[in-house]
Amino acid sequence: MHVTVYSTQPYDRRFLEAMRETRFADAGIQWHFQEAALNAETVALAHGSQAVCVFVNDSLDEAVLAGLHAAGVEAVVLRCAGYNNVDLEAARRLGLFVARVPAYSPEAVAEHAMALIMTLNRKTHRAYNRVREGNCALDGLLGETLFGKTAGVVGTGRIGLAMARLLHGFGCRVLGFDPYPSPDFAAWGESAALDDLLAASDIVTLHCPLTDATHHLIDGDALARMKPGAMLVNTSRGALIDTPAVIEALKARRLGALAIDVYEQESELFFRDHSAEIIDDDLFARLTSFPNVLMTGHQGFFTAEALDEIAQVTCENLLAFRDGTPCANRLA
Repeated sequence: MHVTVYSTQPYDRRFLEAMRETRFADAGIQWHFQEAALNAETVALAHGSQAVCVFVNDSLDEAVLAGLHAAGVEAVVLRCAGYNNVDLEAARRLGLFVARVPAYSPEAVAEHAMALIMTLNRKTHRAYNRVREGNCALDGLLGETLFGKTAGVVGTGRIGLAMARLLHGFGCRVLGFDPYPSPDFAAWGESAALDDLLAASDIVTLHCPLTDATHHLIDGDALARMKPGAMLVNTSRGALIDTPAVIEALKARRLGALAIDVYEQESELFFRDHSAEIIDDDLFARLTSFPNVLMTGHQGFFTAEALDEIAQVTCENLLAFRDGTPCANRLA
């Protein structure tokens, strides 16, 4: 089975190859790695493959899916949990098999969100640079004790639950909002309406999928309902927050701090080195100008354990497609 892997990074090659050579040595999977992202211009790279393997910023709209189908591709496997970039109705009409990796090391994402909170709160990133230059002054590095603070977790799925456990361990009062609440959340916090959570929380951290209902969930109105001076954290999907509205809230000193691992327009930026280029995204540039904003390039998932699990489940999904067996991770 020939599989074209789009948006390939060195670590994708390393973990997918290792998985094929060890646990799936007899499966007959042949990877064809492409650095290019999948879009209408790169569909042709999949010619001759029965399946494509894609990531969060690959485009799988109706035109791209039709192009894949015309090229002989029969399956799309996502090496991620989110699938907002896939036109599932078009995939079903074309008879394409689509499967994802629904959950991989939820602790990895939650721990990264916690690292962002701790770094931004205690300003350890600034302290690191100071001390390396021989500046051991503490002025400007003042943080707050997390113990006793109220933290709001929006989305109480597996990652949200892992986040709630961490926040509870720090001694925070944890509030949770989810239209489909998990009964397990009660062990770590208390459920609340979204408006009540926003008004009471010193930290609001987002752990929900991107859907029509959650697009710009944190907009100007939501920011106005947040507790003044609160920290907003997003490690889920960039479009959960309205970036211009967040910038205005930061400029007005109403939003106290912002920590993000995702960005609404990240497809043109993330997972590549732009250090020798001029970045012409004005919103991104404005965000990087704030001292109370911490950004990372979509690395919340980036642990050895998570990448190993992604590779394994991706291979399992491919075998289910090949053999026509039931696939719990199938979307279409």
